[in-house]
Amino acid sequence: QVQLVESGGGLVQAGGSLRLSCAASSSSYSMGWFRQAPGKEREFVAAVTRSGASTVYADFVKGRFTISRDNAKNTLYLQMNSLKPEDTAVYYCAASQRWAGGSLTGYDYWGQGTQVTVSS
Repeated sequence: QVQLVESGGGLVQAGGSLRLSCAASSSSYSMGWFRQAPGKEREFVAAVTRSGASTVYADFVKGRFTISRDNAKNTLYLQMNSLKPEDTAVYYCAASQRWAGGSLTGYDYWGQGTQVTVSS
């Protein structure tokens, strides 16, 4: 089992940037970021393989967000640039024992989430 703790959320103006972090108790998992806005279903944002060599992104964040990991620190990151009000959501990191990509049901472990609010 792996424990996941997100941090780095907050309030930012449109066009600004934030970097989310997810501290994990192990680096032996593929990892992903998801988000959930009020009244909406949780949706995929980005995922990275165990080694960090391969990444996938949702179309709506391509070119704006970057997922990365530092396995020496057991930490997952999400660099978010050019933020928009529609990016407002609770952001969750998740871990999978296999490659789950954008499949929400493919992840075995979830963090508690961190709130990101983008003002217009």
